[in-house]
Amino acid sequence: MATRAFILLEDASNMLLYVKAARRLGLHPITLSADPAQYDYLAAEGIEAIRVDTDNLDALIQECSRLRATYDIAGITSAQESVYATAGKLCQYFDLPGPNPASIERCCDKFTQRQLLAEAGVPVPAYRLAANTTDVERAAAEIGLPVVLKPAVGIGSIGVRLCRSLDELAEHTTYLLGGQHIWRSSPRILVEEFAQGPFYGADIMGNEVIGIEAGDFGPPPHFVFRHLTCPAPLTGDEHRGIADVSLSCLRALGLGWGPTTVELRWTKRGPVVIEVNPRLTGGTSPRLVQAACGVDLVTEHIKLVIGEEWDLRRRHSQIAAAQCLNADRDGILDWIDGDSRAAAVPGVADVKLYIKPKTPIVRKGDSRDRIGHVIAASPSSARTAAILQRAVDLISWSITPFPTPGEQEQSAASRFAALAQVARGKT
Repeated sequence: MATRAFILLEDASNMLLYVKAARRLGLHPITLSADPAQYDYLAAEGIEAIRVDTDNLDALIQECSRLRATYDIAGITSAQESVYATAGKLCQYFDLPGPNPASIERCCDKFTQRQLLAEAGVPVPAYRLAANTTDVERAAAEIGLPVVLKPAVGIGSIGVRLCRSLDELAEHTTYLLGGQHIWRSSPRILVEEFAQGPFYGADIMGNEVIGIEAGDFGPPPHFVFRHLTCPAPLTGDEHRGIADVSLSCLRALGLGWGPTTVELRWTKRGPVVIEVNPRLTGGTSPRLVQAACGVDLVTEHIKLVIGEEWDLRRRHSQIAAAQCLNADRDGILDWIDGDSRAAAVPGVADVKLYIKPKTPIVRKGDSRDRIGHVIAASPSSARTAAILQRAVDLISWSITPFPTPGEQEQSAASRFAALAQVARGKT
């Protein structure tokens, strides 16, 4: 009997969770990537990886066809948004369960997503599409400052910034259009009203809201998560309001197969949808939901992908909270430790460090600034907060700032003087 293979396209922050869950289900994970060498864990975990152009559907079909000569391909998916629609197309070609690629592609274009939601009556911020500086200035004037500027296609808050003044607007527009931001397609900027109010994220599987998280961010103008709690402290009416709006997004966007995450703000006019992600989000969300209610979103997603029945029943009810460990300065990470001590604290559900010592850190003002996380859970919010704080306090690190230009010149001069002294000693 042929080995059942589980095909994963590219990498994402939660890909290792998919690999481990697939193995627990008796599957053989295989990663297809344009550059497998960039993912250190593949070799460390002994994961079969194949180099293939993941932007080329024909090349992927050819590679999967080749693999079928050796394996029984049980399912194909990805945790990476940029290739999730492609995974759906592969599923269609090989007659495997998968999402609707057209719906995924529409949803990944934030402007198209906004249009479809607005047409369906889903509350969204005021928005405009811009392709150049003049468009951005006109849109901001029509909407009124502050506004949020973001790429029309992208993830992880990359390129997203709150602009509170004309100077900030001009600065970020220059950043996005001046060659610093990497565009996967032609530059298109979404200019949005800044919807002010508490942030919530609804984690959905199929057409069922599994959990609603509350989150807060670090200091503006960026949107870097600092802390998340699941379930969010909501009244019954607030919970129903967020759940109803979230499910209306699925209907408007043609979603409802597999995982979806809906991000909202509770404003003066109620819940307003900021973004719909047609996939399982990375970061802390899957572990946070599992700690809160016992539903393993990754495992249940894999079951759906391979055509098995999933089980979304809640095993327990706890208050789970995640603390994101974010870099506080640019520089070289000298050392980081305490993760094993933090993981040993009773009530801690997960501890993960994302980077290793001697790694250069250049903060971007997005999800890439995160260097780790800690998740704790207990029956009460106060107890969870105490556990989380105790664990976080056990983790420490040191970052040596990069030398300033003056310090670099001084260092170079010192090295030159030392070399000259050595040379004189030899003559």
